[in-house]
Amino acid sequence: MFHKKRIFIIALIVMMLVSLVGCGGGQQTGGAQNEQGGGQQGGTTFINIATGGTSGTYYPLGGAMADIFNRNIDGVNASAQSTGASVANINLIRDNSAQIALVQNDIAYYAVNGTEMFEGNQYEGLKGLSTLYPETVQIITLASANINSVEDLKGKKVAVGAAGSGTEANARQILAAAGITYEDISVQYLSFGEAASNLKDGNVDAAFVTAGFPTAAVQDIAASRGVKLIPLTDELIADLVSDYPFYTETPIPAGTYPNQDEEVKAVSVMAMLVTGDTLDQELVYNMMDALYGNLDRLEAAHSVGAQIKKETATEGMPIELHPGAQQFFEGK
Repeated sequence: MFHKKRIFIIALIVMMLVSLVGCGGGQQTGGAQNEQGGGQQGGTTFINIATGGTSGTYYPLGGAMADIFNRNIDGVNASAQSTGASVANINLIRDNSAQIALVQNDIAYYAVNGTEMFEGNQYEGLKGLSTLYPETVQIITLASANINSVEDLKGKKVAVGAAGSGTEANARQILAAAGITYEDISVQYLSFGEAASNLKDGNVDAAFVTAGFPTAAVQDIAASRGVKLIPLTDELIADLVSDYPFYTETPIPAGTYPNQDEEVKAVSVMAMLVTGDTLDQELVYNMMDALYGNLDRLEAAHSVGAQIKKETATEGMPIELHPGAQQFFEGK
């Protein structure tokens, strides 16, 4: 009797252990990162879209993209994250903290080639999804200032963007094309908001702003102090594009800002979407299909959405396309 009872107890313990192991295994699988790059739980793939500051262009566009993906792709839960923009976003993709990011095409080029702020920190796994719209390098000064060309910036206090930012690289390259180094100016490493505030208060003489136009920060100064856009010459543009093929000539139309009576010659980089090389090809295809099938939602989120078109989605693409994006644009 005692022997039978002992066998029964042992059998009961074994059954309980098997049950516990089964439960533990299920919990571990449910919260794991999948090989597509997004977090996956209960059949849902989580997609984090890295954007920029909440007052910029990337953030509302990223929110609209998340809404498009959630409404049109089964099993996807997408959300937009406010970030420090291009450079920070590429690092988020590298760390798999984000699966899609909005960045400038020049920054993507630097990352893949290991130059500029990515020197010694090359990221060959970065892949392109599409280019979106031009982000124009606008050189702003007060209307009352005696600054009418890039050469006039010599000896002036110039806001060149935050240290290590895409804007700062743009400023340095444009100044160099005009024969100006940082030793020739008083360099101020300021973000968009800081540059606008300091320009308005007279603490800087000019500021570089890389963004889609009209830019809210520039409009704010124009409303209170009046602004002047500094034009680039044809020769400077030609030299710049020769050295840096990701730049394109972009005229800023008259009337873009208050009291701007003439078109201003400038250059642009392209805003673009990137991902890592581990995101699933079919998922990327479905994302591109959903995105370009709902462009009205992007335009509703921000006026630059009107410039996003499938026909121009690979223009200015500085890096290799993700296979899913390539499949979509080739119509396969």
